[in-house]
Amino acid sequence: MKRILVIDDDVNICKMLERTFLVEGEYELDMAHDGKTGLKKLKQLNPHIVLLDVMMPGMDGIETLKEIKRLDSDVGVIMITALEDEALAKKALSLGAYEYLVKPFSTDYLKSVVMVKLMDYLD
Repeated sequence: MKRILVIDDDVNICKMLERTFLVEGEYELDMAHDGKTGLKKLKQLNPHIVLLDVMMPGMDGIETLKEIKRLDSDVGVIMITALEDEALAKKALSLGAYEYLVKPFSTDYLKSVVMVKLMDYLD
């Protein structure tokens, strides 16, 4: 089973992602609402994909991304954010994020990005 970890403090986004991926029946999905909890779950669950918000209280998404990549350089991290900031997107990608999506985004596009990254990861 393919495992996705969502790290996002926005409950509505978490619910939307849950509906998007659990309806498929192909994914295990777990949630964390802040970076520190997300890192703990990363160590426990060893997910294939992390959907990571940029703006979170405490440890922000960029700091969380750095730590995720230190712990597991192979995991696919897809940044999701309300900030349309080209410099921030470039920074996230340079730190190892696979994709940078600005909210609102198409769930169909997100699913296709996840599937492509999973093919890379599982090969």
